[in-house]
Amino acid sequence: MAARRTAAAATAAVSGEDSTSLELDELMPWSVRPLRTGRSWVSGPDPAALRARWERLAAAEGPEQERLFRPSRSRSPHTPVAALPGRSTTGAGAAAGTGRFAREPGACPDPVRILHGPFDEQWLLPDHRLIDAARPELWRVGDGRQLFAVEHGYVPQTAGPALSVTHLLPDGHSPAGRPGRIRPLYRRPDATDPNLAPGLLDVVRTRLGPQEAGPESVLAWILAAALPSPSGCRIPLPADAEVWAAGVELGRELVRLQLRGARGGERPRLPGGRRPYVRAALPARPTGIVYDAEAEALVIGDGRISPVPAGAWEFTVSGVRVLELWFDRRAAAAVGAVPEGVEADGLEAVGARGWTPEWTSELLELITVLALLDGLRPRQEALRARLERAPLISRDELRAAGVLPVPASVRRPASVLGHQEEGPEGQFALL
Repeated sequence: MAARRTAAAATAAVSGEDSTSLELDELMPWSVRPLRTGRSWVSGPDPAALRARWERLAAAEGPEQERLFRPSRSRSPHTPVAALPGRSTTGAGAAAGTGRFAREPGACPDPVRILHGPFDEQWLLPDHRLIDAARPELWRVGDGRQLFAVEHGYVPQTAGPALSVTHLLPDGHSPAGRPGRIRPLYRRPDATDPNLAPGLLDVVRTRLGPQEAGPESVLAWILAAALPSPSGCRIPLPADAEVWAAGVELGRELVRLQLRGARGGERPRLPGGRRPYVRAALPARPTGIVYDAEAEALVIGDGRISPVPAGAWEFTVSGVRVLELWFDRRAAAAVGAVPEGVEADGLEAVGARGWTPEWTSELLELITVLALLDGLRPRQEALRARLERAPLISRDELRAAGVLPVPASVRRPASVLGHQEEGPEGQFALL
């Protein structure tokens, strides 16, 4: 009977019908939709290719520039827009473009590092004239202390994490399924105004102890305990201090691995003898990747990387292998391949220069991160087993404490007062 109740509870949690768990939307109420670039050539794994694309577009004129740009309803070479927050100058020190690109493209802005979907760090041209929906509210709060929780698209009956955490600007792309929402941990720069339901920290401090009640502790718990569901991530909130402490400790380790040494943290490393190395050089233009399970090796043409644990190769998000998708994107970029339906002489094909040494280093690091994350799965399963037996903070308790329902005001971006941003055609506005 107890086993049947446990199975039923787990099924209800995954289906989004479990009344004991909370929606992530109730705990972190402000969320932002994924970026919509409108054209794939503005981002990619190689910053040199992005610069080459910019130069070709800026040098083109008239109909040719229009064709290369690939206009949409939101953007064309003749669209004036506001500057992206924090991008008032380019890397060359010149003013960022807010006028019409066709008239004054200006200098190429320095590509910025972004997270393109789960675990894939790429680059983006940060010019608002090129991006249909850049989500300026994310750029306003993205600083050296911000963290973003990114929900992954829900795909039934698949393994993998329900969400991830990054210090980079995430575009929210999902490899499969419905793209999830992006939730900054803080609503304002400098780690102020936590994006948590008002009063939630007070309840946590009262029930679970003040030493584990900061915003980053709550984020760590969410990352460790999140359950996927069709309606979005669901989070059981324990009333047991020991369970909470175990989850926060696990969540902090998950965050550390996903930040990959950023913010002064330690870079992820596997134990000696288990660290992946290049055993044979990777080809300049690889065409495919194969996993040799017996030898624990990635075979890329004549190239070879080992040891690669099976858990790293099989690590999936939304039902898609992370390593395989990461490789396929770079193999296509190495030969200038373009997405289906895109002109072969468009900007997507510009800048292909073969497989880069930087990609090899990034691949070794990604293998390490995925292997270490896979190694934490037993601890996550043990935490979920404890949660099935532990008392939980209920929705009724949060209602009684005034935490729920969440006020509509905290679901909107915080106002940014006294911050001047350049508007279209060089105008300024006080936000």
